Amino acid sequence: MARSNSRATLAFAAVTTLFFAWGFITSLIDPLVASVKGIFTLTNFQAQAAAFAFFIAYGVMSFPAAALLSRVKSIPTILIALGLMIAGCLVMLAAANLAVFTLVLLGLFILASGITILQVAANPLAAALGNPKYSHLRLTLSQTFNSFGTFLGPLLGAHLFLKGVEVKEGTVITSAVRAEALAGIDSAYLWICGLIAALAVFFWLSRRVVTEAAPPVASTAGLFSALNSRWALLGALAIFLYVGAEVSIGTQMALLLNDNSVWGHSDAAFGVPILGYLMGSDGVPGVSLQEAGKAVALYWLGAMIGRAVGSALLAAVRAHLLLAVFTAVAAAMCFYVFAVGGVTAGFVALSIGLFNSIMFPVIFTLTLERSTGTAESTSGLLCTAIVGGALLPLLVGAVSDKTGYAVALIVPAACYLMLCLFAVLAGRAPVVRQDAETLSVH
Repeated sequence: MARSNSRATLAFAAVTTLFFAWGFITSLIDPLVASVKGIFTLTNFQAQAAAFAFFIAYGVMSFPAAALLSRVKSIPTILIALGLMIAGCLVMLAAANLAVFTLVLLGLFILASGITILQVAANPLAAALGNPKYSHLRLTLSQTFNSFGTFLGPLLGAHLFLKGVEVKEGTVITSAVRAEALAGIDSAYLWICGLIAALAVFFWLSRRVVTEAAPPVASTAGLFSALNSRWALLGALAIFLYVGAEVSIGTQMALLLNDNSVWGHSDAAFGVPILGYLMGSDGVPGVSLQEAGKAVALYWLGAMIGRAVGSALLAAVRAHLLLAVFTAVAAAMCFYVFAVGGVTAGFVALSIGLFNSIMFPVIFTLTLERSTGTAESTSGLLCTAIVGGALLPLLVGAVSDKTGYAVALIVPAACYLMLCLFAVLAGRAPVVRQDAETLSVH
């Protein structure tokens, strides 16, 4: 019995590593967008194609991933997902060595396709590997490691991708800086490739214990029933808007902070203890793009802290009310950034992550409770709606090109206001399913 428990614990640790890995890989998109903008001399709209290539995979692969899981079960699905992720990393290595932007986009799409499949298979496994009494604790712990990965990604990505890179008007990137940034991309995805390969070997060797603990996989019957549910469709729209707003802000954050109208000519950020330490001043007045890229980690750390605080608040406050408050505050913060601007706008923008924290799980649960479609179908539709992270950043990039980074936050502000309306409507809608649980993690 002790040996079985110890094997289940080891298997759970490996699954949790998957959560960390996809959080880390996803948040690397933020410094990568800023990096490719400089490396390949792109407009903001063109640079946001990196986010589009990554998040469009959710729209393309979510339902096929559910069908795959139903057909071949957990371990083969995870191994296929890891294989796709390795292939994506290899394409990224080729892109960095050949300096071809279209290969970057292809590599990101393949990598994200693997992550999409991985999420569909790994979430129920995290809850099932061990004593059923502690399933929620295990899933929460896995989510915490996912959030920790999203915090570390921008720090390492900015260090590797953005050294010496500048994108302000009139600046020119030298061939040496360009080569170093491409080498940083090469190094990051080489190490990620090695980690994923090691995980694939581990899951193959431990396939028996993981298979024994894996939960039964739902049938694909009724997979599209959510399309007939008004609340499932509303929830999908809400997820689309939320992920689109969160990704748009994250991918534009370094560029915003580096802008001369915010922190570009100011050293105020270095006077904030934790923030200044993370950014690591290079001694040159103002905030460089690399320093701004490291500051983006605080955006994701805020989401991690906010999730812990929000979990406590949800024990005392009804979910739709808390969502209404958080979305309204996030909208007000976006309005402040583009209406007021200045040095303080940088601190306000970073703080938006605190209020993003509970939005995904609360929207997910509110929708599952009210959807007349099956839980699996509703979950699949909501995961597909993560494609908002592909489309809305393109819009924000286009607005940035015309008006500037700060003004472009009017787009996520509008998204948060619509999410506030969703929360109000949810409070008035009847609950169909009392035991709704979040079947997927963002």
